[in-house]
Amino acid sequence: MLNTKRMVIIALFIAQATVLNIIEGFISLPIAVPGVKLGLANIITLLALLILGWKDTFLIVTLRCLLAALYGGNPIGFLFSISGGLLSTLIMVLMWRYLNRQVNIVTISLVGATAHNIGQLFAAGLLMQDFRIYVYLPVLLVSALITGYIVGVVATQTYNVLIKNSKHFSS
Repeated sequence: MLNTKRMVIIALFIAQATVLNIIEGFISLPIAVPGVKLGLANIITLLALLILGWKDTFLIVTLRCLLAALYGGNPIGFLFSISGGLLSTLIMVLMWRYLNRQVNIVTISLVGATAHNIGQLFAAGLLMQDFRIYVYLPVLLVSALITGYIVGVVATQTYNVLIKNSKHFSS
């Protein structure tokens, strides 16, 4: 892919992921469990992984976390976001690279959502200097299974549409 075209796609993915992250902050889920989010920005992370590769995916996740934190003005939120985002991206990259013939995008999304929660709890444990926060993990894992599945299905459908229509955009 040409460098200019690649840079435009990366910029669009960063913008889309940042907007999804910000919009998600305005959505209140009917769940009385703090920390449960839809993870909509992970749709873009998965698409970036499938289309651009691992290096650009890490760049997109890092910049998305930074921009969303700057917009929200919450440095603690940045720590949670970047720890969960980078761990989940690492796990998804490894799965895609070494297991892509055995697993599908939905499975990668499910594991990525789980890794995201583990990374966030790690950051919380460091901040609180108490890793008993992991007692909260089973609750987050249930939400990760639900949201990871939804994100994986949406990413799969979006990827299929993009691939189907990619011949219209190539020059």
